[in-house]
Amino acid sequence: MKLLLIGALLAAAFWVYSIVDCALQPPERHRGVSKPIWLLIVVLLPVLGGILWFVIGRTRASALAARRAPDDDPEFLSGIGAISDQDERIRRLEEELAQLDAEGDDPPLPPRRDIALPDTTAVPPASPIDPPTVDPRPIDGDDDARGQRGAVG
Repeated sequence: MKLLLIGALLAAAFWVYSIVDCALQPPERHRGVSKPIWLLIVVLLPVLGGILWFVIGRTRASALAARRAPDDDPEFLSGIGAISDQDERIRRLEEELAQLDAEGDDPPLPPRRDIALPDTTAVPPASPIDPPTVDPRPIDGDDDARGQRGAVG
């Protein structure tokens, strides 16, 4: 009697474990039928459904293809074209650049007018110690020495 009770307890634990495992696995790991059908099989056939689930329905994690970066995936690399295609395109672009270079150099650019070149003939500025000189003569007939119009001088 004791042995029967232990067997029933083990069967119930295996059944619950099978239900939880089937429910938690992603749909990609279910073989044969869909995930809801596997859950029905495991629930309706307590021990036999669990055995079927572990033997037939569940795929191993190692059997699934590991996710890879695109540059590590051979399928992706085979789909983007052969290296010879890329070499041919680079060769054509280099030929086009050589033709553009062979057409002739561009005419020289005119000098820029927005850049002021230093005047080498100018008188050097007075030292900061020398006081500035002011021309006392009026620039215009009506200006005084300070450049104010109409002032009496």
